[in-house]
Amino acid sequence: MNITDKDKRFMQTAIDISVENVRNGGGPFGAVVVKDGEIVATGANRVTANNDPTAHAEVSAIREACRKLGTFRLSDCIIYTSCEPCPMCLSAIYWSGINTIYYGNTATDAADIDFSDQFIYDEIGRPMAERKVPCINVMRNEALAAFRAWREKSDRIEY
Repeated sequence: MNITDKDKRFMQTAIDISVENVRNGGGPFGAVVVKDGEIVATGANRVTANNDPTAHAEVSAIREACRKLGTFRLSDCIIYTSCEPCPMCLSAIYWSGINTIYYGNTATDAADIDFSDQFIYDEIGRPMAERKVPCINVMRNEALAAFRAWREKSDRIEY
């Protein structure tokens, strides 16, 4: 894939956000969502600053881009992130429909400064009964009521 000067500028913005965020009490991660060659939203890791384990840079940027664009589908967007996305952020990127990910640091680089996600990848590969966090199926038949209602809803918005 051909990386353009514009791609490098967007990546530099994500990197600058990550460096500045460390100075402002956040984690060393930044992200930029771009549509049609323009920055739509930015995000920085504010997990400890906001006491929110989901406040990763990519998730924050995706939330802001969706808010600004008035949609939950970012299929015409690209994300530039200062580090290879963690499993949560990668899932959010896929769910949002973003079509390309550019990243700076690798997961190995992150692990080298004690931001390893390997335990999550390991857990995902295990059967539920063997996971460290118990996953207990309760009241499935009752819970299926919402799924039946969804299936029967004629004006649902598919995603």
